[in-house]
Amino acid sequence: MNETVQIPIGDDYFDGYLAHPKGAPKAGVVVIQEIFGVNGDIKQTADWLADEGYLALAPDLFWRQERNVSLTDGSEAEWQKALALMNGYGGDEGVGDIQAAIDYLRARGCAKIGTIGFCLGGRMVFLAACRTNADAHASYYGVGIEGLLGEAENITAPTLVHIAAEDEFVPKPAQAAIKDGLAAHELAQAHIYDGQDHAFARHNGMHYDAAAAALAHGRTLDLFQKALG
Repeated sequence: MNETVQIPIGDDYFDGYLAHPKGAPKAGVVVIQEIFGVNGDIKQTADWLADEGYLALAPDLFWRQERNVSLTDGSEAEWQKALALMNGYGGDEGVGDIQAAIDYLRARGCAKIGTIGFCLGGRMVFLAACRTNADAHASYYGVGIEGLLGEAENITAPTLVHIAAEDEFVPKPAQAAIKDGLAAHELAQAHIYDGQDHAFARHNGMHYDAAAAALAHGRTLDLFQKALG
């Protein structure tokens, strides 16, 4: 079962796609979008996590610019709109939105919460690991993490960073900086996926790779099982 819910923040709210497991949830997971909004791919990811027993919430991160954006990577016009939304997005406010989504899931009875995110969402997962009170984090091909490593000392929950080795948006020097910057952190671990390009876990995406996605998802589920239950 899934539904659209309203997540309160201050005197306002933003929407979220909430996917329910069949039984009582093991924990909650916040699913953080790419630059294309809460689209079919992100909803499919939330549904997958619900099938794994988690109450999965995909919040609408672009709500301050435009509510309920849902784009694909199939046309130049949608790419340009997605890029414009990303360029207008405020990461600091976005962390507050993610914390509101975490709080929402706790209010729904989930004692422990994880985060998972892709591309822009992968960057936001890293910030969530540094700035929110969630209990586990899984970042997929996050862009710009190398510039945030100064905050890594604030990570207090187990965190995975999945990196595509051939990612044009995260070049080799950035990959090395992330790997080296997290190497000594007892709670953070980076995995580099050889031969993979950006968005290798995006369902039906240009660079989707079933084997690499399964490996990354398996590591994420193992993390969530240990940290969340």
